[in-house]
Amino acid sequence: MVHTNITLYGTYWCSDCKRAKMFFGEQRVHYTFVDVDSDREGMAFVEKVNNGKQIIPVILFEDGSTLVEPSNAELAAKLGLQTTAKHRFYDLIVVGSGPAGLTAALYAAREGIETLVIERGGVGGQAGITERLDNFPGFPEGVTGAEFANRLRQQAERFGVEILSAQEVTSVGVDNEYRLVRTADGSEYRAWAVLLATGSTYRRLGIPGEDDFIGAGVHFCATCDGPFYRGKEVLVIGGGNSAGEESLFLTRFASHVTIATRGDGLKASKVVVEKVQETPQITVLAHVAPVEFKGDSRLKAVALRNTTTGETSEVHPAGVFVFIGLSPNTEIVKDLVKLDERGFIVTDGMLQTSVPGIFAAGDARADSTKQAASAAGEGAAVALALRRYIEPLASGLPRHGALMEEATMI
Repeated sequence: MVHTNITLYGTYWCSDCKRAKMFFGEQRVHYTFVDVDSDREGMAFVEKVNNGKQIIPVILFEDGSTLVEPSNAELAAKLGLQTTAKHRFYDLIVVGSGPAGLTAALYAAREGIETLVIERGGVGGQAGITERLDNFPGFPEGVTGAEFANRLRQQAERFGVEILSAQEVTSVGVDNEYRLVRTADGSEYRAWAVLLATGSTYRRLGIPGEDDFIGAGVHFCATCDGPFYRGKEVLVIGGGNSAGEESLFLTRFASHVTIATRGDGLKASKVVVEKVQETPQITVLAHVAPVEFKGDSRLKAVALRNTTTGETSEVHPAGVFVFIGLSPNTEIVKDLVKLDERGFIVTDGMLQTSVPGIFAAGDARADSTKQAASAAGEGAAVALALRRYIEPLASGLPRHGALMEEATMI
């Protein structure tokens, strides 16, 4: 089911409004936001829907229907997203639907391995919300993240992969010879093997005010939230490729973009640095670090500390986008499989974790390159290892992959 012309009536300070915005962003669903604090007609509509009460968010859909304070499950149902699997047992369950997860899934399904993919956000992972992929083989003119993700999904589903969207995995475990996956709606699914392709998320700064203004001036996704800053000045925090690339994308909307970095300039690839330098809408502010976000119901100012002199100053952007690196999404398996000191999953040469039957690939895996092309490559490689592991179990034969059990962890 495809939805367009969705309008979200709410405020910048409303936590349920922020959650709904995040849900739409994760699912790459376009919507228009109306701030009822400053829009009388918007508030009047909210009161009309709620029989005079001011209850938000109110979400208006193209067909004229509305949802008031909907849960993520209600939003998923309205958008026609599949959140419950058809079966309780699969040969393989893949947690995550980025390039690694979907590539592994389609390779496995082609071999007759019944595969379920569970994704808490939108299909495609970080690649899906990237404005453009310019270095993925086979796309000489580049490809948008959304198109890339849609193609991956279509290809996987063509081979019979079942995909659950907007469903969060809460735990992964071992149940005798089976591997167990539990989801937030209370469902339990079993499989011969599980692939952890959980990817990573943007790191947060951890400074005062950050949590208070997420969705109300502080953002982590330029593709999702950049259009809200048409004709306005924004601040980007970070100094790597992501900061440079997303700043270039933001110039499509913002009147000016300032990049604040701790170092003496961008530490990005030569191509990105050159593009930034050639763009008059972008200014790089070196040797500064944010120390606090300030405001009331919405972000009003950012306190910056000069990393050389220690002096503090304030800037007043309309919005801030934070791109300071990635953290692995490994919380659900931190007590199950071996992780390195940074929280990434340790695997052996067959991409198997410290628990037999549980494999890992992509950004969440230690020593991965955090590139879409290499993630897809890992997905293909781990699919071959998964086949070797699953086939003897599914056929009831003795497992010939002793090396799978004995491989030295790296």
